[in-house]
Amino acid sequence: MNPILTPEAVAKNRSVQSGIGAEPELPAPRGPISERLLTALTGVPSTIGTRVPVPDTPLSDDDFHLALYVCYEMHYRSFKDVDAHWEWNPGLISFRNKLEHIFETALMDTYLDDGGDYPVVEAVKNIAASTQGPSLSTYISERATLEEFYEFVIHRSAYQLKEADPHSWVIPRLDGKAKAALVEIQTDEYGGGRGDRMHSELFRKTMKALGLDGSYGAYLDVIPGVTLATVNLISLFGLHRRLRGAAVGHLAIFEMTSSQPNKAYADGARRLGASAEATDFYDEHVEADSVHEVIAAYDLAGGLATQEPELGPIIRFGARACAGLDARFSAHLLDCWSRGASSLRRT
Repeated sequence: MNPILTPEAVAKNRSVQSGIGAEPELPAPRGPISERLLTALTGVPSTIGTRVPVPDTPLSDDDFHLALYVCYEMHYRSFKDVDAHWEWNPGLISFRNKLEHIFETALMDTYLDDGGDYPVVEAVKNIAASTQGPSLSTYISERATLEEFYEFVIHRSAYQLKEADPHSWVIPRLDGKAKAALVEIQTDEYGGGRGDRMHSELFRKTMKALGLDGSYGAYLDVIPGVTLATVNLISLFGLHRRLRGAAVGHLAIFEMTSSQPNKAYADGARRLGASAEATDFYDEHVEADSVHEVIAAYDLAGGLATQEPELGPIIRFGARACAGLDARFSAHLLDCWSRGASSLRRT
């Protein structure tokens, strides 16, 4: 059993009042790349250097993706005791650009299609359909243990506690029908104006109800690179206007493949005895994303492709990258669990 999931640790977390909006602590380094970055962030903003070795597995490497995740976090909550001027420090941006180049090159090599003239709506629907079959959601619904469900929630906390924020960067980069569709989806993600119904807040409540720490970034040290890569992907797309089409393709697949898996997650949680408060997040997504599915495919992805036909290939790329990295994440969890091992890192 992972030490953070012992019955004693879970019981202790049930009494922890998670800090909303609090800055998390800097994580521990995992190798030379993240060590260089984290050491720099403890001091005054300066240069970091851009000589970064290309990892053997740039789509999942622990050290690499922790460093990129920390760079991106400067634009979200940042970290406790890190000078706020680091966010736009030229040294940090240059270092991040090098990491992004390595990551984007690997993504393009793996997920950019042959450039054929495929209709975008048909393409994203086919990509969404191809993700069906034996899956992580089926396993969690039918077979997962309570500890495995805890692990799944911890993995997802890296994104869900800031759900919708990366895609919101794309709003000012769109126009017309696509922009209106994105705002419509995001309005639901942010609870329709109700703070307690924001999806990030619902997930925090899920963690609390399960006896996990819902503080932002509380589990960063145990979340592996294969998971952080799925979050870094959205930040990469969201922060670059030239990749706005990829962000749209990503969100389209995200919404089109969400409803049924979330029903399975809710079913699995109830099978394991979880409370209604613990399953509220998943139940909410079953209803919301069944509506978002159509909007995301036709109005968002299809709308952008109609307005800017030249973005068709990059929209498809974003969709394929989303599905591909999520499949890698799922395979990691299922492989670990099939061997009786934890899918989290040990600290």
